[in-house]
Amino acid sequence: MVILKSPEEIEKMRESNAIVADVLALMRELVEPGITTLELDRRAEEAARSRGSVPAFKGYGGFPFSLCTSVNEEVVHGFPSKRELKEGDIVSLDFGVCYNGYFGDSAVTIPVGSISESARRLMQATKESLDQGISNAVPGNRLGDISNAVQRHVEAGGFSAVRDYVGHGIGKNLHEDPPIPNFGPPGRGILLKAGMVIAIEPMINQGTYEVDVKQDGWTVVTRDGKLSAHFEHTLAITDEGPRVLSVVS
Repeated sequence: MVILKSPEEIEKMRESNAIVADVLALMRELVEPGITTLELDRRAEEAARSRGSVPAFKGYGGFPFSLCTSVNEEVVHGFPSKRELKEGDIVSLDFGVCYNGYFGDSAVTIPVGSISESARRLMQATKESLDQGISNAVPGNRLGDISNAVQRHVEAGGFSAVRDYVGHGIGKNLHEDPPIPNFGPPGRGILLKAGMVIAIEPMINQGTYEVDVKQDGWTVVTRDGKLSAHFEHTLAITDEGPRVLSVVS
């Protein structure tokens, strides 16, 4: 069941998502060769709690950390560790909070120092596909219009959209209906309406879209070992168009 949000609820969600955006902005400043992903996790949790919010992922379904840190071929749900980031890596950071009863959720992929041109192209295509998806999040469109816009953009660049993991609705719960794939035909799925709040999150691979899960039961990796990138925004669908909530206020 898709839960429509009132303008007052959307404003509360803007506040929770602004905290997420602030924390991810801090992460951009901290990411450099030599820092560990465990240190990023510590700093993200500290920053979230200092703003009066609670990390959304810690303990969710048994996930033991506050920040998902997915490096290179890791797609999503990567575990922070004592691993030091090195020059040329790319790291996807997915973060969420609960603030005043409402959730925020966003993700970015960040270069570590100087990266290869192929990695840069992957990141750019993934970010652009998110923008394409957002531009289709308008009343009167179908959910498939978002999904298809993401898929068409990345496949035009020679990349592939992960099938096994998708975006989602969000509100008083971290994950709500509807699920939002990053692939599929246009004109299908539920009708988009003002008041829907959704998290669109392209997970895009250099090679095959097929993925596996590591022995920790969480970390998703590309089956062929090639790079993956991940960007995500939470947005409200309004009569005036999509309103991105997970930006620095």
